[in-house]
Amino acid sequence: MSRTSTSTKALARSYRAERTLTFVLGLLGLLAGVAALVVSLGWLGGFRAQRPILDPIAVDWLGTRPVLAKTVAIVVGVLLLVFGLWWFVRSLRPEGRPDIELDRSVGSELTVTSGAIASAVQADAESVQGVHRARVRAVGDPADPALRISIWLREGSDLRAVWEELDTTVLTRARESLGIEALPTAVRLELDAAERRRVR
Repeated sequence: MSRTSTSTKALARSYRAERTLTFVLGLLGLLAGVAALVVSLGWLGGFRAQRPILDPIAVDWLGTRPVLAKTVAIVVGVLLLVFGLWWFVRSLRPEGRPDIELDRSVGSELTVTSGAIASAVQADAESVQGVHRARVRAVGDPADPALRISIWLREGSDLRAVWEELDTTVLTRARESLGIEALPTAVRLELDAAERRRVR
C-alpha cells in the first residue's frame, strides 16, 4: 500500500467505494438522459422521436415469452436486493481499530490494543505545555496503523512550540514504542474559548 493511501486513513474514514459507485450511477443516469434528449429532439430521425419508449417489437417478444420475462425480472430483483443489503452492511461497518502485535513468539505474545495506544498518546499529548485536553483515536489496520488526534489549546498557547513538541516528543515516542517507522497522523488543533467574565 502506498504511503499516500495509508496517510489518508488518518484524515477520515475512506469512502472511496461509495464515491465510485455514486459517480458510476450518476454517469449512467446522465448518459441515459442525454440519449433520451437526443432521441426526443429528433436528432436521430423523426420516426425514432415519435416511437414510444418501450419498443412495441420488444413488448410483443416479451409477451410471447412470459415465463422467461418473469424469471429474468425475479433474478435481477433478487440480485439487486442482495447487492443493496451487502452495500448497506458494508457502509455501516465500524471503522477498524488496530491491535498491534509487538511479539509473536509462542508463550510470550505481546499485543497492544488500540485503546491502550490511544490512551498512551493522549496522556503524552495532554502533558504538552499549552494543551488543555486531547482526544486520540487509533485507526486503520495492524499492518498500517494511523492516529487521529484532536488537540484543544489553552488561550495564549504558543502554537509552534506545541506542534514541535507533539512531533518530536509525542509522536516520536509512539513510533519508537510500537516499533514502526511510519505512523500517519492527522492533528486537529482547536483553541479553547476564553472564560466569560460578567461585567458589573
